[in-house]
Amino acid sequence: MRLELGKVETHIHEKLKNGPLHFVLLDPDDVSPGMAGKIAAVSEKAGVDAVMVGGSTGAEGEVLDAVVRSIKESSSLPVILFPGSHGGISGYADAIFFMSLLNSRNPFFITGAQALGAIQVKRYGLEPIPMAYLIIEPGETVGWVGDARAIPRHKPKIAAAYALAGQYLGMRLVYLEAGSGAPEPVPPQMIAAVKSVIDVPLIVGGGIRTAGAAEAAVRAGADIVVTGTAVERARSVEEARKKLEELNSAIKS
Repeated sequence: MRLELGKVETHIHEKLKNGPLHFVLLDPDDVSPGMAGKIAAVSEKAGVDAVMVGGSTGAEGEVLDAVVRSIKESSSLPVILFPGSHGGISGYADAIFFMSLLNSRNPFFITGAQALGAIQVKRYGLEPIPMAYLIIEPGETVGWVGDARAIPRHKPKIAAAYALAGQYLGMRLVYLEAGSGAPEPVPPQMIAAVKSVIDVPLIVGGGIRTAGAAEAAVRAGADIVVTGTAVERARSVEEARKKLEELNSAIKS
């Protein structure tokens, strides 16, 4: 059952009043619809707050629809699209992070893909949540695909400047992304620098595979921590459940 327009963002803000949140990101290019549904079910039991669906390659069309539908059938968690481009839109989701890759060299990823996808978002009745998206070194696949001028890990002031610019442009969330499967997550010093200048919720993802990394992100100022690769690579649903509980406990301790 689809959530009402605007309800997902309100839901996020209401839950943030009680502390940091944990979102799980599933890439349709890496998980089957059946496995996505199983992970969503154990995610809900583990205390995860929402499921994001998307990826840099292959997360489009029937494949995307099938994964979203399986998640919706298996849990009551909000399903938020995390599109790599205008093709990553599904009418079965609850909302979409309507994101602009602010540090891309290519205008297509700043406003072009958004223009191409906007009418479809409206046609499907999806809830758009405006978000400033920033790629931090190393950036991994998303940095390469998005032609990002990745922000150096040792330059937190640059990330802070971009984040504040995103807020001033009207974006209601800021996302710091090290890249899926990154060897290291976004540095705590950078998270703290960004958090000190913005007034909107801060999301941090990429390379967060351990409880220690998740806890460090929250202590530095992350409002929402996104995990994905660690769960997708689990060899069984039971292993995924244990990893989710471990990460969730660290984020909300």
